[in-house]
Amino acid sequence: MTAALRPVMPTMLDGKVVIVSGVGEGLGRSVAVRSALAGARVVLAARTESRLTTVADEIRELGGTALCVPTDLTDDESVTSLVDTALAEFGAVDTVVHNAFVQPPHERLLDATFESVRQGLDINLLAALDLTRKLAPALEKSQGSIVVVNSMVLRNQLPNFGAYRVQKAGLLALARSLSVELGPMGVRVNSVAPGYIWGHRVKTMVRRQAAQRGVDPAEVYAEIAAGTDLRRLPEPDDIANAVIFLASDLARAITGQCLDVNCGHAHH
Repeated sequence: MTAALRPVMPTMLDGKVVIVSGVGEGLGRSVAVRSALAGARVVLAARTESRLTTVADEIRELGGTALCVPTDLTDDESVTSLVDTALAEFGAVDTVVHNAFVQPPHERLLDATFESVRQGLDINLLAALDLTRKLAPALEKSQGSIVVVNSMVLRNQLPNFGAYRVQKAGLLALARSLSVELGPMGVRVNSVAPGYIWGHRVKTMVRRQAAQRGVDPAEVYAEIAAGTDLRRLPEPDDIANAVIFLASDLARAITGQCLDVNCGHAHH
C-alpha cells in the first residue's frame, strides 16, 4: 500500500532545538523522531505525559536527545513553563512545530454549537499564537523558523467539516500574518497541509468501513487512494519529512508558504 521511505539526512537539523507540540502516537511522534534523526534536540509537548515518555524513550534509543514537558497548550501559565523549561535546558529554540489539534464533531457548520466551535478555536488556532508570542524573542535570537501543521480540508469540499475548515483557514491566515511580522526579525513561518494520513486514525476508519460493507480493508484503501495522483496515502513520516525540510536551512528562502503533502489528493 505504501512506498519505502528513504532515511532522513542526519545533518539537516544538526544541533538545532526543536519544540514539537501535540506529540502523540501519530504525526507528532513522527515529527519528533524524524527531527531527532536529522540531528535536532527535541522538546516534546502535550497534555499526556505517558505519550511524551514513550516517544522520548524511542528517541533516546536511537541516540537522540529528548526533553518531555507536559503542557496544556490552552493554559497560559503552562505554555510559559514550556518555553522557560526548553530555554533553561538548551539555552535556545530554533524551531517550533505547531502540531496540536482537536477534531470538531463531524456535522454541518449550521448545526454546530457555538461552544463547540469556540473550543476548537482554542487549540486549533489560538494555542499556536500564544506559543509563538512567547517564543518570538528566542526565535529571533536563533534566526529560527516555525512550521504549522494545517490540513487538506483547506482545499476540498467534503461536507460536515465546516468548523474544522474555519479553524484551519484561520490557522493558515495566522501563519501568513506571522510570516509578515516575524520575517523582518529573520524568522521564517511556513505551513504543511496533509491529506488523509495513513496512520492510526485513518486505518481505524478504513477497517470500520470495510467491516460495515463486508469487504477487505485493502479495497476501501484503494478507493480512497484512487483520488490521489500517486494512488497511495502519505504516511506520518512523509509529512514529517516535509516539516523537517521547511525547518532546515535548505528552506532558508521560503516563508509565508503552505506546502501540500497529500500524494496529489488536491492541487494547489
